Amino acid sequence: MSANPEYAAFFSSMGAASAMVFSAIGAAYGTAKSGTGIAAMSVMRPELIMKSVVPVVMAGIVAIYGVVIAVLISQKMKATMTLFAAFLHLGAGLSVGLSGLAAGVAIGIVGDSGVRGTAQQPKLFVGMILILIFAEVLGLYGLITALVLVVKGG
Repeated sequence: MSANPEYAAFFSSMGAASAMVFSAIGAAYGTAKSGTGIAAMSVMRPELIMKSVVPVVMAGIVAIYGVVIAVLISQKMKATMTLFAAFLHLGAGLSVGLSGLAAGVAIGIVGDSGVRGTAQQPKLFVGMILILIFAEVLGLYGLITALVLVVKGG
């Protein structure tokens, strides 16, 4: 068995794809779910639209985490690479991608309910922001783990 099999780059590529695909799905879900809440809220309180865009921005940041890792993985890919490095890249991509998916879902649910609640009771805004930060940090944990794995892959 070869130390640098031809198919090793496939696993590295799947890591880059996983990072982008799963984090983009999370960001899209968070944006769509929060956007429906903003649309419903804006009927009652149109002056709060700009204040309510925060969940949409935070959902978009999750996709940036995936782009960063996908680019880092693609920069480190080679035609001949070890399976160890390839599997580290796959793990990094899955780490940031799946944590981004979870963060996006959490941001979407909190954002939807939060902006609707803020329209009825403006004092809820600070609480909504705090919960959104805790949801966003889930994606950040995946990014940190992925960075460690990519750097370890050489």
